[in-house]
Amino acid sequence: MDVWHLKIFKEVVERKSFSHAAKAVNLTQPTVSSHIKELENHFGCRLLDRLGRQALPTRAGELLYTHAAKILAQFAETESVMAGFLGKISGQLTIGGSTIPGGYILPRVIGRFLNRHQNVHISLIVGDTEQIIEDILSSKLEIGIVGARIETGRIIQTRLIEDDMRLIVPENHKWAGKKQVSLNMMLREPFIIRENGSGTRKTLQQRLTETDGDISRLNIIAEMGSTAAVIQGIKNNIGISILSPIAVAEELAAGTLKALTVNGMRLKRHFYLTVHQDRAASPLCAAFTDFLKQMFSAEKQERALSYD
Repeated sequence: MDVWHLKIFKEVVERKSFSHAAKAVNLTQPTVSSHIKELENHFGCRLLDRLGRQALPTRAGELLYTHAAKILAQFAETESVMAGFLGKISGQLTIGGSTIPGGYILPRVIGRFLNRHQNVHISLIVGDTEQIIEDILSSKLEIGIVGARIETGRIIQTRLIEDDMRLIVPENHKWAGKKQVSLNMMLREPFIIRENGSGTRKTLQQRLTETDGDISRLNIIAEMGSTAAVIQGIKNNIGISILSPIAVAEELAAGTLKALTVNGMRLKRHFYLTVHQDRAASPLCAAFTDFLKQMFSAEKQERALSYD
């Protein structure tokens, strides 16, 4: 068994497919199957079950996956530390983002960072806030950006980006010509809500609590597991929702969706740079973190100047 075996195994588990894993590591599918078989012979047990077109880990496979992820993270960190010692920024960094940062903010940042550092490979994992935190705690991720504060002593969070959420309605909605509606108006309208674990939902709950209410006061017509699904629900007149304008920037520019404020309801929130309190940042992670802070600090200053 070696690190390469573990990497292949991790790819198969995460992609739930031998063929997709083979493409990811530039090997043939028979070669990937052979490496998995070698791992199973080494440990003396089955690690993966083929169920239809999917490859799913057995209980033993789940255990190995947890430890493999930690070993591979430590291996990547070692490569980064040695490169940093030699004055180079190189290696592999795995980062996470909740729906808005992961889908709409981090890809832009990663692109700019990679343009500066050619010998870097970055993997981006997108999930809800709770999943990203769990992956940081288990060392699958070195850093993450999430849309809610988490109450745990093992996590350190720093404000990175300010986000002013809005009530989003379709262009043919009766409120499409308005700039603002009252809280009571919003509470009566069919509403689409994100799933439990979402930072957007947690922030909405907090803001409703500030108005002496809670989510149960909303006229919830549907619950959806992603921002993209909520956006499609709004476009198809299922209901309205509170979303980040970052997620609907193209629709707002095109006029297919409209953004309103809610009188008496504070919708400002922050996205937080999130790390494990007991894990020292690798040189690559430290360089990426500094780049993040500099980039958003500069953008904040540009916005402030544009308002003067």
